[in-house]
Amino acid sequence: MLIRSEAPADILTIDTLLKTVFPTDAEAKLVMALRENGNRTLSLVACNDDGEVVGHAFFSPVTVNGIDTNWQGLAPLAVREDYQQQGIGLALIEEAKSVLADFDYPAIVVLGHPEYYTKADFQKALDHQLTCVWPDTEEAFMVYEVLPESVSQYQGTVEYCREFNTL
Repeated sequence: MLIRSEAPADILTIDTLLKTVFPTDAEAKLVMALRENGNRTLSLVACNDDGEVVGHAFFSPVTVNGIDTNWQGLAPLAVREDYQQQGIGLALIEEAKSVLADFDYPAIVVLGHPEYYTKADFQKALDHQLTCVWPDTEEAFMVYEVLPESVSQYQGTVEYCREFNTL
């Protein structure tokens, strides 16, 4: 399994992957809009031994209480169905943590299944006095501290890029 940064040739393949993995094309449209509007911080793909893209992780900027903190939101994370349950999603997250640390991005937030993201050492954001703008997300909104002591510097409402408002 090779994990690498997205290349221009991957864009349509990623679009197809997202349309296949998720029940609607909302995530595919979101990624395309984020990319087109310059809100892509990091986009990683996982490729099988034949070079096919079988997984994708996308990161875009978020703010805390309207402040640009350099924090990143993970959304979406997708793995092709026939490659799920093999640790590819977690491998994408681990690679992203390393890359984001190299570029001094201090924290990652995600809205997702707590059982899954705790495997990647994410913690409940509410335990750090962090919430997101969407209702009823207290259990599913999580944070990971990429750089030490970075999460404790901010409390309040985390807001994703405006493209997320169309979901």
